[in-house]
Parts: sequence; C-alpha cells; structure tokens
Amino acid sequence: MVRVHRTIKEIKVLIGALSDSDPIWEELKQDDRKGVQRLLQQQEREWVKKEKEKEEFETLTRYEKELRLQGFTHIAGIDEVGRGPLAGPVVTAAVILPHDFFLAGLNDSKKLSETKREEYYEYIRENAISIGVGMVHAEEIDSINIYQATKKAMNEAIVHLPVQPDYLLIDAMKIHSPFPSQSIIKGDSKSISIAAASIIAKVTRDRMMKEYAVKYPGYAFEKNAGYGTKDHLMGLKRFGVTPLHRKSFAPVKELLHADH
Repeated sequence: MVRVHRTIKEIKVLIGALSDSDPIWEELKQDDRKGVQRLLQQQEREWVKKEKEKEEFETLTRYEKELRLQGFTHIAGIDEVGRGPLAGPVVTAAVILPHDFFLAGLNDSKKLSETKREEYYEYIRENAISIGVGMVHAEEIDSINIYQATKKAMNEAIVHLPVQPDYLLIDAMKIHSPFPSQSIIKGDSKSISIAAASIIAKVTRDRMMKEYAVKYPGYAFEKNAGYGTKDHLMGLKRFGVTPLHRKSFAPVKELLHADH
C-alpha cells in the first residue's frame, strides 16, 4: 500500500468525515507525527461524546416511543416556569415534536446556559410540529393561588397548540383535560417533549422579564427574572410594589402590611 503524505492541515479537514473503521483512519494511526496523533485523539473524544449524547437522547425518548407503539402520534410535553418568583407571570408551554426529532444535549432548561437555551429555543421553534404557550399574570395568581394558576396556564398552552395533541406528558402536575395524560416527576430530565417545553417556557418568560426590566427599573428583573434576589428585595424596599408583583407572596405581602 502506498502511503499518501498529507499535511496536518489536510488531515484536520479529512478526519471529520471519517469513521473509525475507515482504512484511512488505520493508515493515519501509523503516522508518527505528534500533531496527527493529537488530532486523532481529539476525534476519538468527539466520537465518544457524540455516542454518549445519542444514548442520553435515547433515554429521553422512551416515554414517547412507548406511546407511539400504543398508537399515539401527537404527544405534547407540558412544563411550566415561574411558580416561585415574587414578580411576573407563570408561563407554560406545550410542545409536540416529530418522531425523528434530535437535539443533542437537550435537557432540563435550568441546567443549560442562557446562550444554549436561546439556541435550542430557535431550533425547537423551527422543528416542532406544534407549540402552544399559556400564562397567568400576578393579579390572577393572587386571586386563585399559584397552583391553580399553573394548571390554568397549562390548559391555556394546550388550547393554543395549532395542532391538537392525542396524549399529554406533564411535568409533575395533574390537570383536567379531554386528552389522556401522564404526570412525570422531574419530567424535564426524563422526557424529550417536556424538556423542549421547559426551554420554550423559560426563554419566553426570561425575555418578558427583560422587557419588564426596562419598564420597571430598579428591581434587576433582567438578571433575576422576578425571583427574590438581594437586588430585587432592595428594589422592593426602595421603589415599592409594582403591578407585576404577587401580593400574596412573602415578602411582598409583608411589605404591603408594613405600609399600612
């Protein structure tokens, strides 16, 4: 066999398209240049990483696969964000993904960086079969309580799906709906549809809170998304309660009582 002499630059371009069973790969393993061996090691690490991501993704699709075997085709994952903050709405999303959907690294939105969430949000929007968003604002949260508000927002997200589901996978909640459903504890790290819904809900809400930060400066909503951080609590004491604040939540409630 005639060995082709390739530059390290050429090899760098070449190995991305190879598999470990390719004859050229075997040939490159005999190359004693340190730069070449370094490239091969990097590529092997990349293969291991991709394989791991595929395995993790397979685990995340097991609920959807089981349901498809039962004849369901439009499986909506449903999740919420914003149950705990002192300000802003509770936002929910319902997402129906195609059966061949793949997005490496998709998991619980809270575990991802903001940049990754934004990137995944755009990908999900482009590739999902159907997306619905629901929300309930502070005044109604105070009126019906956060648990009921979350259920209401989830039902709203289902209604807003342009393509209606035939099955629901819901993160940790049980709701009344005309569709068969399953509640999964920590569903955003166990179901791909719920994980996608958690991304849509989180990015939608975070963007809203950034807009509110411009309208209501002094509370650092752009950084804390309405959660009770030090900056937020200082803003509350200094500037008082806004229409965004949940008056039934401590310490907003305590502040209002202290003013009377």
